[in-house]
Amino acid sequence: MIQRAIISGGGTGGHIFPAVSIAEALRRRYPEIDILFIGAEGRMEMERVPQAGFPIRGLKIRGLDRKRLWRNVGVVRDFLRALITARDIIRDFRPEIVIGVGGYASAPTLKAAQSLGIPTLIQEQNSYAGVTNKFLARRADRICVAYPEMERFFPKEKIVLTGNPLRPAIEYMQDGLREEALRHFGLPADTKCVVVVIGGSLGALSINESIGSRLAEWAQSGVALIWQTGKGFEAKAQELLKAYDFPVYSSAFIQRMDLAYAVADVVVSRAGASSISELCFLGKPTILVPSPNVAEDHQTKNALALSTRSAALLIPDDKAREELTPRAIALVQDAAQCASLSEEIRKLALPEAADRIVDEAERLVAFAPKR
Repeated sequence: MIQRAIISGGGTGGHIFPAVSIAEALRRRYPEIDILFIGAEGRMEMERVPQAGFPIRGLKIRGLDRKRLWRNVGVVRDFLRALITARDIIRDFRPEIVIGVGGYASAPTLKAAQSLGIPTLIQEQNSYAGVTNKFLARRADRICVAYPEMERFFPKEKIVLTGNPLRPAIEYMQDGLREEALRHFGLPADTKCVVVVIGGSLGALSINESIGSRLAEWAQSGVALIWQTGKGFEAKAQELLKAYDFPVYSSAFIQRMDLAYAVADVVVSRAGASSISELCFLGKPTILVPSPNVAEDHQTKNALALSTRSAALLIPDDKAREELTPRAIALVQDAAQCASLSEEIRKLALPEAADRIVDEAERLVAFAPKR
């Protein structure tokens, strides 16, 4: 039994969604559990976690500046201060386990927990381990991963293949939502083909420009479009769409991703680990456009883990403006290729990941020395 747990990390939806899913799995199993999040001040988790119904404390911390190394003097100073703050929070909250999902805040939080003898569990979402999790792995008690062959990054004896936690709205999606989804997005009831374009929680310029510069092709294709633009491109997209009349829904952020997935015949997405896990679970024919602006180019490695197995199509970011629109339209109109991609991507799904991670957390707490 677990009575008190801390979950730390964030920075992007790819870290936050799994963290919240783990918290919700803990709460389902232990309705009276106390859960505290620790995040980084000014980052997305400080808003999204309370929206999900969990308390959060913030650390003043930032990532390494890999281009201007001299600035890392301040980064190290902030890390040491965050380590002290995290240790104080942990001593006050007294968790039985601390779970890290990656991101700036998880490093000082798990480091502090390890120094205090509290069991720590790392959840690594990507096929290429992040710097923070590699840094913490030596003293971590368990490392839950979503891809095989992760022993090149972590001690083999600590690794458990669990998959990535899915948002409950996705994992427990009901069948038969297509009609509701068409109504929700304002698309005609007789719509035959829908492409859903999601550029991640912050949007993706190359994807947006590929769609926005070729709206004439979308309008002529007979394909309906659901287009998540991110805040930075929302106004531009709305202005561009005024010149065209075809079934399209455009928004900075899609709140009802369950309905978007339900109506999607093809999904265009960045290659973040959480998005890929959802697409595998749902078996959606997918075109992946990996972001080049992430550590160790891990999104390309995530995408290759699918494309080399014929489970998704991969378009490099620098070719998206030219290739994405025609390939997306061609794919959604090719029933045989869609069926093949759907079959192959489903083979990579690892459902119930959040519950598997909670199982591992339970084992660590059960066998931890009493303090």
